Amino acid sequence: MMRLLQHYLPGCLLAILLISNSQAETNQQTLTFGIVPQQSAAKLARMWTPLLEYLSTQTGQRLQFSTAPDIPEFERRLANGDYDLAYMNPYHYTTFHRSPGYQALAKQKDKHLKGIIVVRADSPYQDLQEFADQPLAFPAPAAFAASIVTRARFSRLGIPITPKYVSSHDSVYRAVAKGIYPAGGGVVRTLNGLEPEIREQLRILWTSDPYTPHALAAHPRVPADTVAAILAIMQQLDNAEQGRQLLKGINFKGIVPAEDADWDDIRTLNLDLLDGLVATPAAVQEGSTTP
Repeated sequence: MMRLLQHYLPGCLLAILLISNSQAETNQQTLTFGIVPQQSAAKLARMWTPLLEYLSTQTGQRLQFSTAPDIPEFERRLANGDYDLAYMNPYHYTTFHRSPGYQALAKQKDKHLKGIIVVRADSPYQDLQEFADQPLAFPAPAAFAASIVTRARFSRLGIPITPKYVSSHDSVYRAVAKGIYPAGGGVVRTLNGLEPEIREQLRILWTSDPYTPHALAAHPRVPADTVAAILAIMQQLDNAEQGRQLLKGINFKGIVPAEDADWDDIRTLNLDLLDGLVATPAAVQEGSTTP
């Protein structure tokens, strides 16, 4: 009998361990991490997946890359609370902090967001006044620095333009490089992330004032200890070579903690483009099934 136990016990223990690990993995919740679609989904996945896999390994919490076909759909998904965590532009954050309640946890280190107007490198244009009555390319109506800030500049100068929305920052740059539009709106980070052969065909004609950058934010349903664990790893990324390489992949120098008040500069602009997507407190209360 003892020999039989000695023979089978190791196998039984291994089986129990495997079943236990399998159950733990099954019970482990996967958190969706939504990335604003400034570039194509395939490009964003290449940029962000290595970082999310590293965070998953370090925290023991599975983080799954997610995005949307375009910025308006990303906004609808934020309004629905579809993402557990998300990287969103400053205006998105101030809007969807109100409802469904996304809370900032971090932002890019040593970074301020600036809108830019780009033209072809060989373009004769030198002044924004020269674009009067012309169609210009922008990613989406509520793309903050690339669209809201840049269009506001034309408005303040009294320059009439026709916005043409082409779904992403990269689409703007490619359309301008091909000569489809004489100019377009973007931001320095996404311009720098372009393939060199396209970036070299463009030049920056105008740059806006700086604003607080994109927010890394969590939906209120995500447990506080989970958010804290993810933030703790994010903060340490620029302290080691592996982390710095992961940051380089998303064109960041580092990630630092953030709080809601960091985006008060955006709130002073009194933007209301997305108010139709935000549930009012009364609507939330009426639709609630919570006793």
